Amino acid sequence: MTAVQDASAAVRTITAEIDGFAVTVPEGTSIYDAAKQAGVDIPVLCHDERYDPVGVCRMCVVDTGGRVFAAACVRPCEDGMQVKTSTPELERSRATLTELLISDQPPRAEDPKDLKTRDNLLLELADGFGVARETTELPCGSGRGTDSSNPVIDVNHDACILCDRCVRACDDIQGNDVIGRSGKGYSTRIAFDLNDPMGASSCVTCGECVQACPTGALTNKPIRGIPIRPREELDAVESVCPYCGVGCALTYYVDRERGAISFAEGRDQPGSQSRLCVKGRYGWDYSASPQRLTTPLIRIDSAYPKGALSADVRGDGNNDRGRVNGGERSGGGRKPGDKRGGKRKPGGLVDYDEVMPYFREATWEEALDLVARRLREIHASGGPGAIAGFGSAKCSNEEAYLFQKLIRTGFGTNNVDHCTRLCHASSVAALFEGVGSGAVSTTYGDVANADVVIITGSNPTANHPVASSFFKQARRRGTKIIYVDPRASTVAEHADIFVQLKPGTDVAFYNAVMHEVIRLGLIDRDFIANRTSNYDELARTVADYPPERAAQITGVDADTIREVARTWGEAGAAVVYWGMGISQHTTGTDNARCLIALCSITGNVGRPGTGLHPLRGQNNVQGASDAGLIPMFYPDYQGVDAEQTRLRFEEAWGTRLDPKRGLTVTEIVKSVLEPGGVRGMYMLGENPFLSDPNINKVRKALSALDFLVVQDIFLTETAEFADVILPATSYLEKDGTYTNTDRRVQLGRKVMDPPGQARPDWQIVQDIARRIGLDWDYGSPSEVFDEMVALMPSYKNLRYDNLGLSGKLYPNDDPEHSDGTVVMFDERFNTDDGLAHLVPAQWLPAKELPDAEYPLVLNTGRLLEHWHTGSMTRRSFALDAISPVAEVYMHPKDAADRGLAHGETVRVRSRRGTIELMVRISHREQLGNCFIPFHFREAAANLLTIDEVDPVGKIPEFKFCAVQVEPLGVRA
Repeated sequence: MTAVQDASAAVRTITAEIDGFAVTVPEGTSIYDAAKQAGVDIPVLCHDERYDPVGVCRMCVVDTGGRVFAAACVRPCEDGMQVKTSTPELERSRATLTELLISDQPPRAEDPKDLKTRDNLLLELADGFGVARETTELPCGSGRGTDSSNPVIDVNHDACILCDRCVRACDDIQGNDVIGRSGKGYSTRIAFDLNDPMGASSCVTCGECVQACPTGALTNKPIRGIPIRPREELDAVESVCPYCGVGCALTYYVDRERGAISFAEGRDQPGSQSRLCVKGRYGWDYSASPQRLTTPLIRIDSAYPKGALSADVRGDGNNDRGRVNGGERSGGGRKPGDKRGGKRKPGGLVDYDEVMPYFREATWEEALDLVARRLREIHASGGPGAIAGFGSAKCSNEEAYLFQKLIRTGFGTNNVDHCTRLCHASSVAALFEGVGSGAVSTTYGDVANADVVIITGSNPTANHPVASSFFKQARRRGTKIIYVDPRASTVAEHADIFVQLKPGTDVAFYNAVMHEVIRLGLIDRDFIANRTSNYDELARTVADYPPERAAQITGVDADTIREVARTWGEAGAAVVYWGMGISQHTTGTDNARCLIALCSITGNVGRPGTGLHPLRGQNNVQGASDAGLIPMFYPDYQGVDAEQTRLRFEEAWGTRLDPKRGLTVTEIVKSVLEPGGVRGMYMLGENPFLSDPNINKVRKALSALDFLVVQDIFLTETAEFADVILPATSYLEKDGTYTNTDRRVQLGRKVMDPPGQARPDWQIVQDIARRIGLDWDYGSPSEVFDEMVALMPSYKNLRYDNLGLSGKLYPNDDPEHSDGTVVMFDERFNTDDGLAHLVPAQWLPAKELPDAEYPLVLNTGRLLEHWHTGSMTRRSFALDAISPVAEVYMHPKDAADRGLAHGETVRVRSRRGTIELMVRISHREQLGNCFIPFHFREAAANLLTIDEVDPVGKIPEFKFCAVQVEPLGVRA
């Protein structure tokens, strides 16, 4: 029976009597749940409805008329059962148990939880039963110790009652399997891995255990000296996490007296279901960094000719970033103080002392007037093509909408793009071509209805950890996971089949899987006939990829390919989740085309537990793309080169619009270096100096711009090239909507006041629009949202005031009463003919292959604790403390062949430049491959990467270039 069938199977009901109330419940329902349904409250300590019940604390015992009391959380109801939940005997049992437990607790005045959130469940029960540690005559045990090795979580073993809530939170919810028990008798205590200190264990610091703990055994530490206080003394603000595309719902508890966040918790929402990862729970303090930009800045005259200002960004710092095949450097002339060659400060952040002398403070009026005047001058002399804008997926839907509208209506160009060009542009291109929509066809939570899941080109435990917890839960319930990736990330440990293919061979692998699916007759013939086109051409193409040939290309043995094909083809419901290991290739669109075809020929689209889901990287990359922050589409992916569409937007916006597609991120950088190309840029929240490929080329382009305005919350590497810097508010300091990877549109609410003179991005964009002659008068994000939604059919019916605390999925016919559409394409696809368009692809090798000089393949990506260029996470105490150092991950033999030891500082070089960082011996890497996270400016991975792009999606080849790793003693 499939998971979908099982969910809908009929269930027998029984009737029990609880405290005199007759309750009818499904067979197997626990007494505790039945009592709750009847409105009867049974006290618990070890039980939490989100975890598997274990009945270890015995606080919930009830009288069923049997020889002994029964634990209500684990005992199922029986037909005709009579249950008493509160009798003198039961109350004496609970009081005695409470006294036994409280006798070993720390004194109330020293209780770790009572001193912080003051919600110790054991103390609440003790108060109710009139017992206390200070008055009991029972002996007090202690000495099991404390553990403060984790930077944000305290462990007090003496406060632990061994309820196993933390164990089940770690196992049942997050699927991390870190916490267990060690010792015997009284010395028993919770343990991390093999009784390691928490900070030295494999714990990922998600904090789920802290949220679960009913006593003071596990508590949060204050961050940056802000005390943790009871919730009722703080201001609770319900918002959404500002990091990855999962869009977890959370509550910030704000200490208004100190003007700071005290702590954060996950809250209920249909998607994330109260879960958080380390970034969401502990990574919010970046907004309080003393390095926040608080006043507009203008470059001083002596800081021209323009160029990078710090040694690191110029390329003459310790890492010698400017060297390109032995030679060229770029950067401006002599500057005030001329601090070239100065030592880099710890933490890898821009050295404000080194850079700030090149700027002077200005009023908002002066700065905005200068921005408007210079951009107008460049537009007047060079035409619309001389202007370009980079928006940000970190900003709200409203800000993305206004930014693209400014560039299109104010400067007459479609040269506007954002980081989707660097993550899922090829996925979106293939999805539009194949199914007529760039959004996911189902949610990450729909994995619960799948028999088989392929997770490919993604490391969700690091990049989308809350989504990955649902994947791990599904596997425990019987869903089979097929994991396909060059790296053996922690997802491989949860996979039924792990396919470690060679980088850049995805097309060959999936063509071979389809070859076998067709050969075995495991296709859905009715679905193919009625809902797809071009199947015959696809079948002819994949016929040339038998498993034996694919094995030679991919390095995956033919039997494994056959096993994957049979497992997938025999599934009743199957879904594919993919990441940037699929999209960030010059063949990224072809990779995604294969996944679309694989789902389509087996009928795995349009039903629960089936579909296509590219996991989105940044918190609002889906929403920013939806809002039109891309050069070929107006909002809701309406083509700029479609005449009727253009006329409709011209009427809505009251101006003529450019009928030609604009330039993408990488094309804009290239254009700056060409005669007659882009001369002026408006950069909102993007940091291309670290995020774009081939940093040396980016450095040249930024230096060559006639005018650059950067709008951000910190002085980024890109801002060193700016003529004007505008201080924006962080995510936590403004209202707006954000759309997550599931298509869920949610409200982000203002948590704190902005520092200094910082302003919300949407207000700054409007100020510039007015100065260049646009008649804009938006009073709030909700007014922008109303205008945006009116132009976006997919968002139809959504309003600011019907999003509520949980947001709404789109499309949504009735957001007042419905959460929205989970599974799309149940009857037709969004293509013109309603069919899925199958597009065959031939395998092509990567653009740059290893050779004798550069024998290793470099893969780049993210770490769990960090996010993109690190401007936020590296200013977060917890995240930087857990992962402070740039490392290159290498296979043990590759390191041994070069005489490299773990922790040694090495040089990594490619044909484009050189960086220095520490080596990390890793069994997760394939022989001949290495991995470098791209968050670390002091070892910028994108100095090494190539700027070759996918011809359709225009996305760079971040996942494959040739490098050498060598000891520092070797001459570069």
